[in-house]
Amino acid sequence: MISRIDLRGDALPEGPALRDLLPRADFDVQAALEKVRPICEDVHHRGDAALIEFAERFDGVRLESVRVPARALADALAGLDADVRAALEESIRRARLVHRAQRRTTHTTQVVPGGAVTEKWVPVGRVGLYAPGGRSVYPSSVIMNAVPAQEAGVESVALASPPQAGFGGLPHPTILAACALLGVDEVYAAGGATAVAMFAYGTESCPPADMVTGPGNIWVAAAKRYFTGRIGIDTEAGPTEIAILADDTADPAHVAADLISQAEHDPLAAAVLVTDSTDLADAVEKELEPQVAATKHIDDRIRPALAGRQSAIVLVDGVEEGLKVVDAYGAEHLEIQTADAAAVADRVRNAGAIFIGPWAPVSLGDYAAGSNHVLPTGGCACHSSGLSVQSFLRGIHIVDYTREALAEVAHHVVTLAEAEDLPAHGAAVKARFGWKVPESK
Repeated sequence: MISRIDLRGDALPEGPALRDLLPRADFDVQAALEKVRPICEDVHHRGDAALIEFAERFDGVRLESVRVPARALADALAGLDADVRAALEESIRRARLVHRAQRRTTHTTQVVPGGAVTEKWVPVGRVGLYAPGGRSVYPSSVIMNAVPAQEAGVESVALASPPQAGFGGLPHPTILAACALLGVDEVYAAGGATAVAMFAYGTESCPPADMVTGPGNIWVAAAKRYFTGRIGIDTEAGPTEIAILADDTADPAHVAADLISQAEHDPLAAAVLVTDSTDLADAVEKELEPQVAATKHIDDRIRPALAGRQSAIVLVDGVEEGLKVVDAYGAEHLEIQTADAAAVADRVRNAGAIFIGPWAPVSLGDYAAGSNHVLPTGGCACHSSGLSVQSFLRGIHIVDYTREALAEVAHHVVTLAEAEDLPAHGAAVKARFGWKVPESK
């Protein structure tokens, strides 16, 4: 059901050579980009009419309006199962606790007497959030996107999710109910690249946004790449992935369950176990069969994901080598199930989120740990971080110098301007002092 990669014995290679040995899904965003380009431009030129046409073509629904009426949000919340509502409310509460602590404060540095630089943090003005609606419904993604935006102080928050034929062309009612719980009342029935284009360009019913965030399929990722530079994005999210670094102290039933939980998302989902224990590897393989047989989505998601080239059991000589492997892999979700797991986790450099020990499965982070589950994929954790309040803030430097403070450093400014052959830069300083550079004190 799942392949093995044996990296024992020889010294592990460094950098790209090691990364190339590790499993990864095929995910060609560049090829998809050429297919979404005409779709995005059609939304640009025809606005809501294009969105309605694409909803009929891709989602099988004929919309009267792209904007979801307020009544539909209220009805969705009223009809929400009480247990689901309680779970969503607790998820929101915990997410707010964590993300509220991420707020940045204005800070002033007194560089010299009379010369100061202040950094103030300003939220983006308007964001468009995306909640997928293909194989599964993800109200948790609504929470993970909306909460940090709200805690950052973003004034205008809108959300798009694909129209559903089974719900009269509206997004899934649980998505709408989550929006209602969060106070997000601007919601659109738009999916995939068309939703990103709607937020990027704006239409008759939807003002343009400064930024678009949220997970999605390859078409969403391609549209984000297409609009990079015009709007801010969080990341080009690829197929979801879990890596588990485990030794012989790990419970194979737990490890197998966690691999399956990620494979459940998508046939391209990656499930990777890195271990120095062949006994654990054997036990996990034995656990996979009965656990897979006992769940849902077996043939359309789980088996293809576990059997795909993106999933494997990677054998290493020890935890030290395992750390090198997981750092090279840069997993979206990384579980550490080893002896002294906290100390091992402290040494990890590249991961979207790290889950320590047997009682912190990725599923907890997906819903109710308080952490964010919108995380970098495809190895991007080596340079990118997950969605947070910081994602929606811009740092602006404010420079405030007196005449005396400028005079003190003027000769350095002029010297550097002339060294770069930009004499007008130096002249802009000289002009303030009668075209003579003040003598340094």
